[in-house]
Amino acid sequence: MSEQKITRTKAQEMAMTAIYDALNYVYMGEEVPIKEIISGLSGVSYEESDLYVKKVLIASLSHLNEIIALYQENMPRWKFSRLDRIEQAILLLAYAHLAYVEIDVPRPVVINNAIELAKRFLEPSDYKFVNAILDKTLPIHNKDSSHA
Repeated sequence: MSEQKITRTKAQEMAMTAIYDALNYVYMGEEVPIKEIISGLSGVSYEESDLYVKKVLIASLSHLNEIIALYQENMPRWKFSRLDRIEQAILLLAYAHLAYVEIDVPRPVVINNAIELAKRFLEPSDYKFVNAILDKTLPIHNKDSSHA
């Protein structure tokens, strides 16, 4: 069967929600049921779910400690674990999107998408923190990118 087609905005929202759900399992010390999370969000089988959502979730989890360490370096007065879980999901989504999933997407676009999610799902001024930490943390040049 073919992959479910959804808008990019909806895919990013679903990816953020999937990462949020996965973080709940991680913080409880439980195995993350990736297929169940994805199919539960999409309403279709895992195989038919949006490929972007699956890739971002898997990349976020596969590189979780590495990504958190990078954010932590850039926010010395904060602990990543103390951030709102939705905020954590947005930050993980942005890094995984840029560094591992869609390496041809411009950095400003990834930051803007994260800011839009923050404006929709966090407290009104929280998007400013998201913007600042992404600007400090996201790679200037995407991994696997050979152009300057």
